Amino acid sequence: MIYKAIISDLDGTLLNSEHKISDYTKVIIKSIIDSGIKFFIATGRHHTDVLAIKKILDLDSIMITSNGARVHNEKNKEILAKDLPLSISKEIIDLKLDKEIHVNLYAGDYWYTDKEAQWTKEFHTESGFTYTLANFKDLKDTKITKFFYLHKDPNVMKRLEKKFEELYSEQLNITMSLPVCLEIMAKDVSKGTAIVEVLKLENIKIEETIAFGDGLNDLEMLGLVGKGFIMENGSPILKEKLPHLEIIDNNINDGVAKKLEEIFNIKK
Repeated sequence: MIYKAIISDLDGTLLNSEHKISDYTKVIIKSIIDSGIKFFIATGRHHTDVLAIKKILDLDSIMITSNGARVHNEKNKEILAKDLPLSISKEIIDLKLDKEIHVNLYAGDYWYTDKEAQWTKEFHTESGFTYTLANFKDLKDTKITKFFYLHKDPNVMKRLEKKFEELYSEQLNITMSLPVCLEIMAKDVSKGTAIVEVLKLENIKIEETIAFGDGLNDLEMLGLVGKGFIMENGSPILKEKLPHLEIIDNNINDGVAKKLEEIFNIKK
């Protein structure tokens, strides 16, 4: 099979343990795009955050963000947007939660949070994108792209996931992208559904694509493409759900770049 497009998640996949892109990975990706193969980012991050990473990689391609709730074209113009139903987002804002849970949401060009949490800024060292403190009650009439919840104890997050599943399993896409991060989007939002639309625009067949991911928010994407790869450091549940996929080296050891070098026989 001749692959025409590569789709990659960022955190835990393309980015290393410092949430940065290694020089080796940059060289490999440049070789890929110079050969005419498309390279798409598909991430849970906000589109403003990803612009900086696109620039670092010198990418001129469509960008899938907020787990597929937003798609921007090569000129960074929004071409797809799917927000949560306003009635449900209002209910979510009113939910009573553990006070230690760090509540966040994306709305338009902004990332809002209810409290300071310095450790989350580690994820945005490349871009400098950061949050705005807000009283969520003031955002009840705002169109919200996604909610995401953070806590350093995975057990706390599992309990929160169960609560959302009991309340909204039929109405929302509820996914644990990391053991410490629960993400909430509209029901039909996923990286997979966004990729289908992107490939139509690019006139690329699904079987002509490969993808890389590590979290449960990559499940639909990895199960959809011609060939999917799971990071060694990826979610054990993801590996159980997609047992036929190849496990590659971890993100610390540039697993994505190594596999791309192998598949495309890149000569450095």
